[in-house]
This record gives sequence, C-alpha cells and structure tokens, in this order.
Amino acid sequence: MAPSISSNADQFKESFREEAREILVELESALLELNENRGDPELVGRIFRGLHTIKGSGAMFGFERMAAFTHDLETAFDEVRNGRLAVGSELVDLTLSALDQIRAMLEEEAGGASPADSAACAGILENVRRLAGIKESAPPSKKDKASDIPAVAAGLLRSWRIRFAPGPAMMLCGANPLLLVRELRQLGGLSVRASMAAVPPLVELDPERCYVSWEMVLLTAAGRDAIRDVFIFVEDSCELVIEPDKETAVEVGAAAPHCETDLTAKELQDKRAGPPGRRTYDTPENASSLRVPAAKLDQFVNLVGELVTVQARLSEISARRDDAEVAEVSEEVERLTSALRESSMNIRMLPVRATFEKFRRLVHDLARDLGKDVELTIEGADTELDKTVIDQLSDPLMHLIRNSMDHGIESAERRAARGKRPTATIHLSARHSGASVLIGVSDDGGGIDAEAVRKRAVEKGLIAAGAEPTENEVFALIFQPGFSTAKQVTDVSGRGVGMDVVRQRVESLRGAIDVASKPGLGTSVTLRLPLTMAIIDGLLVGVGDACFVLPLATILECIELTRGDLERAHGKQVANVRGEMIPYISLRRHFSISTEPPEIEQIMLVETSEGRFGFVVDRVLGNCQTVIKSLGRFYRQVQVVSGATILGNGTVALILDPERLARDAVRAERSSAGGRGSASGRSRRSDGNSFKSFEGIGSAGPSASASQWAN
Repeated sequence: MAPSISSNADQFKESFREEAREILVELESALLELNENRGDPELVGRIFRGLHTIKGSGAMFGFERMAAFTHDLETAFDEVRNGRLAVGSELVDLTLSALDQIRAMLEEEAGGASPADSAACAGILENVRRLAGIKESAPPSKKDKASDIPAVAAGLLRSWRIRFAPGPAMMLCGANPLLLVRELRQLGGLSVRASMAAVPPLVELDPERCYVSWEMVLLTAAGRDAIRDVFIFVEDSCELVIEPDKETAVEVGAAAPHCETDLTAKELQDKRAGPPGRRTYDTPENASSLRVPAAKLDQFVNLVGELVTVQARLSEISARRDDAEVAEVSEEVERLTSALRESSMNIRMLPVRATFEKFRRLVHDLARDLGKDVELTIEGADTELDKTVIDQLSDPLMHLIRNSMDHGIESAERRAARGKRPTATIHLSARHSGASVLIGVSDDGGGIDAEAVRKRAVEKGLIAAGAEPTENEVFALIFQPGFSTAKQVTDVSGRGVGMDVVRQRVESLRGAIDVASKPGLGTSVTLRLPLTMAIIDGLLVGVGDACFVLPLATILECIELTRGDLERAHGKQVANVRGEMIPYISLRRHFSISTEPPEIEQIMLVETSEGRFGFVVDRVLGNCQTVIKSLGRFYRQVQVVSGATILGNGTVALILDPERLARDAVRAERSSAGGRGSASGRSRRSDGNSFKSFEGIGSAGPSASASQWAN
C-alpha cells in the first residue's frame, strides 16, 4: 500500500526540521564570528543566505509563521549586505534572540517543550525594524512590473535561464511549486512560461503528481547559489537547470528600476533560444550526500556486527577442517567482512565541528551574564568520532565550559593585576591518538587551587584530615558527586552537579579524564574517548576455561612470566621489563578463577593513564574483530568490564577495560596502605589480594607508575 500524502508530508517536514536545525547552528556560529569581524562580507552573505533559506523553505513546508518572522531579519541583513546598515552588538544580540524563537517555532509542531513567545517575537521584530529602518510588512498588492526588481546597490544585473520540472515524488513531500516561483520573484524581474506538454489524458492523471514544468528568465543581481538556495529542499526530487545568459548584463544605476522586465526577458529568450529543437540544458549534478535516519544506520551496523560474528564462526570451522576450498571461501568472506565493517564504521563517523560550533553561543551568553570578556577558539573541528559518542559529548563539554567560565576565568580587574590580556580564552580541541580521540577543554584562567580542593574534601569526609593526596588525586576529587568549592550557588554553577555528570558520561563511553592545572596560568581537561562504540579490534586471551578480550589499540607488547620470575619477585606483583619495573594484575586472582596456572604465563603490557600495567593470562589466542554487546542493566555496576562479545564457537567472552582495572587496583593498594592518598575510602576490589610494595627489586629504579605503587 502506497504511503498517504499526509504521512509523506510529515516525513519531509521532519527532514526540513533537521536541515533547519543545522542551518540555525551555522547561523549562530556566523553571527558570533561577525561580532568579532564586523566588516567581513562573507559572513554577512552566509547569514543572509541562511535566513533566506529558512524563510523560503519554511513557507514551502507550511511553517508560515516562522517564514513571516524571518522576513524582516533577512531584510535587515540585506541592508547590511548592501552597505546601508552597520553591524553592531544590538543587531547581533537581536538576531541571536530571534534564532531562539525560530528554533522554538520549528519544534512547536513536533511537541516542543517551550513554544515560541509571541510577545518576545513582536518585541524582536519591532527593534529590528527600528534598527534597520524597515516599515512594517504590508500585504502584497499588484504593483507596476518594474517594481518587481528589489532595490539593489549599484552593480551588475545578470539574466539567468531556469528550467524547473518537479519530479514524480515532489508533491508527496508537501512542496508547493508555486511558492518556489513566488520566492524567485523576490530576487528580481521574473518572466515565467509554464509548459503543459507532460499532462496526460484524464484517465491516466495521478492527482499526487505535478506534470507542469516551468521555464523562467530571471533578471537579478543575485548569483547562482542564491537562486539554487530557493530549491534547496526539493533539488533532489526535481529537474533543475540554472543557466546564465553570458551575453546580457545590465548596469544597475538610477535608471535600473525602470527597465521593462517582461520585454527584456522576452528579448533575451528570443535571442538565446536559437532554432526550434536545438535548445539544450546542462544535466543536473547528482546529489553528493544522502540523509539517512539514524535508526536505519544503527540497524545496518548491528547487521554488520552479526555478520562479523558469523564470519568468526566460519573461520573457526575452516581452521578445524583440512579443506582448501572451505579455507579459501573463509578467507574471502573474512576479507569482505573486514571491508564492510570498515565502511560501516566510517559511515557512522562524523566531524565534531557541529558540536564544537554550538558552544560559541554558550560562551557568548555566559560572558555577557558574568560580565567577562571571553573568546572561544577551536582546533581540530574536522576530527571524526562515532555518532554515538558525539551524541553523548554535548553535556560533558557544556559543564566543562560553564565551570571554566564561572570558576576558571578571572574578572577583568584580576586579569589585569596578573598581567594577562583582558580577553580570556577557552580553547576546544580534538585530535586522534591511536584508537582514541582526545577532546580538550582548556582556559587561561586562574587554575585550580589544589589546597582549597583538599580542604573542601576533608570537610565533606572524602579524605582523612591527615591525608596527603597527589596532585592528580586532588584534581580527581572535583568529579565526586556534590563536590564544589564555590562559596555561593549561582545560576551557572556551585551545586557540585556538573563535574559529576562529566565523569559519569565519560565513563559510560568507556573513556577517561585527565586534568592538568597550574595556578595563575589556567586549567586543561582532556577527555580520552574511543573512536567507536560498536566494533573494535581486540586480542583474545584465555585464563583457565574463560576467555577475555583486551582492546588491541591499548596493548604495547606481550612478555613471558615464568615460575622463576615469580620466585625472584618474592610474591610481589611486579615484572622487570628491560630494567623497568612494571606492576601487573593477575586476571586469575582478580576474577577468582580456581584453575591452576600453566608453567609459563603471559603478561600483556598495556598503556593506561596510571602508567604501564601488565595483565597476566594463561595464553594468547589471537586477534579478533569484536562486536561489543551490552551486559544489560543487571550488570550496570560492573565497572571493569565494558561489554561482551560472542565468539565463533558460540561462547561469550568479556571485554575488559584496562583503564578501569588499573585505576581500581591503584586505589585499592593505596586504600590498603592506610588511606594515604585515597580519594574516598570506598574503592572496591573483586579480589581480596593487596599489591605489596616492590621497592628495591631489580637493577633499575621504579618507573613512574611503579613509584606510585611504592608509596
């Protein structure tokens, strides 16, 4: 059964909303850049085109109120574009407020929580009209055809030939071709000829299809992009040809508004048409991108994950059989599956630019509310991350930025006293690091007062009064629930909630947080996040009858652990690796596996934020493509396991989180040593074993990670 017109209209309205949301983010970014570079004509052009697109396409998809509201904003920036209105803070602030109302109008029909404020909209428009000298819009009336050409600055008018033929499905999206033609008329003098040649006999007529096509001649100062923007939401479902008349140009001066547009258009058409049957049009370019619902993409990735599991099973069957033909097919399936997996992961990868750019508005508004002068700089915006990770990234970054603005950035007077420039800086950065992405939020403020944090932690009972935590442990305290050093609660911060949200969200993404700060110089918070949350390359290891997966990207090397090594260590869980003392964790003890260890065990050396650590296993089974499956809500408190995967033989292997294992082991050791440096005293261990000090073992001094354990 074919979908109804209303269901298709709803579908395309939602598509318009998605496009419009992206345009609004781009508009906010361009406005804030324009506030810093007020003479940049390219930024003005971007803003004008964005407003024009929202207005025209909004009217086409039934958002008439939004289109009418945007009209005067567009006119104001047309005045800016033509040099008759200067950009000031008032215009930027008014437009930002208007974008908030447009966003509310956009979400109203979708059940938005906060509908647009009619009184606020009226006030914004009144101020915009006053600022730009715009008279209140009047209902359209029949005018002299010469007045159809909008007033433009002195320059060059060009003639464009436009062929517009709606496709079979265009009417199903709720688009109205006549509104598009009306939108074109606002760009200049327009001559229109409708072709009815494609209209079929009445019995064959499909009432949901438009058979009429239009050939138009437009005399305008606008360029090709501005004309194409009129059709931006229907370009993929119609035939659209925009062809310049290179031989015709009209200098715009005092006499330009009196040109005979219909006559000019006819003359131009006759001049360019040539003999009948010889007119040709450029072939419209194929769409370079395709919008796909996230649910369909997730389903596709899930199917690829299932295929990876089946392929692993096929590889295992092939390994057990001495059959060259089966082995050949297995290798080919493995190659194709690997390529498909990479492609599916790349499809999910998105640049962090959109996430970063939307924080320009947050910094602008907070700077105004707090009375501080702050600029946001961005680096590495083209760095790509899994869509699932990006969707979870906004809240942590928002809380980090708000914390920097309120607590980190000093007042202008204090900055001047410290010899800093009046304008503070918050820097957002992103870069790849192996199989992870590092997201940084740094500021040039006053830094973290470690002693104030320690005293506050003592007051709240998080550490003992005589405790001497390391600097890293002090910084980790700010992520404890309810922790705050603020003396009073403000609208921005002070309740001790935001940083706890950051920690929880980053840990739910299997990430880690690193904090660096210097008094008087600023603070830097780095979020280490995995590239993808769906399929990873892992190393399969075995302990007794159990199998575990370690993320391959974190593994440095594998070394042997013999009974002689254990005797020389005198029971201390540390290995001498080329003169460097590396602590290790026995997975057999950690997970209470009762089987006897082999004569020679294997130590997997892994890089963590606590330094290098080893994980002792019985055997290494090989590399594997690992489809990450959630353990479910009953195991949500299990912190050291990031998920599970199904192996080729049908058994389940736990995917370990080396970062959390190392962190828990370090905390447990310090807690067992008497609480010195312990952040909370509530650290949990899955085994009852305590890591013993190993000072003096081996010929070389302890490494950075080992020295922490020796404390």
